[in-house]
Amino acid sequence: MDEKTEELRDIFMDVSDEETVTETQEEPRGSIADQPDEATVRERLRGVIEALDDRYDFDSDLETEAYVELVRGFYDDGSDEELARDLGVSTEEVFRARMDLHLFREGDTDAPFDVCELRRRRDEPDAALAEEFGVEAATLARYRRVVDAQDAARAANHRYRTEFDEILTDAAISGQLTESVAEDGLDEAAEDIETDVSF
Repeated sequence: MDEKTEELRDIFMDVSDEETVTETQEEPRGSIADQPDEATVRERLRGVIEALDDRYDFDSDLETEAYVELVRGFYDDGSDEELARDLGVSTEEVFRARMDLHLFREGDTDAPFDVCELRRRRDEPDAALAEEFGVEAATLARYRRVVDAQDAARAANHRYRTEFDEILTDAAISGQLTESVAEDGLDEAAEDIETDVSF
């Protein structure tokens, strides 16, 4: 400690009631260890799923854990067929569950009729619209479910999908960072070391 620093320290000690001139850092800095583990991720997903069920009353009959698996599989780019096989249910059940969870695929609105027209005429009966659009009543009912789920998601400002995104993005980042540290932690430090051992 140089002379100036000593003088400043002495002045501080004279004018304050403190006995030290440094403060302890109370909050630890973040680290990879602070990232969520699998149990935490699943618990957070369950919370979002239960909030959705409370608000909208799910149409499908899956257990909460099956919904959790469905969300994980959807974010891992699993198709409805793959998810149905993994969960032991029909693809129609997976579709209904996805609509419950506001998890949409690009092809969900690829109807053989104008889906916007269905949205505009939502109060008309399925049978009459199906006949007019030239499709089976079951086909029309499927697209009505998509439209209703999209409207519900929009009314909620896509809040639940955003929460799923955040939970699973945090988990993905955690996995990538941990994997990167495990694989590359020593590589960079050791790459410039020359080994010249002679016996």
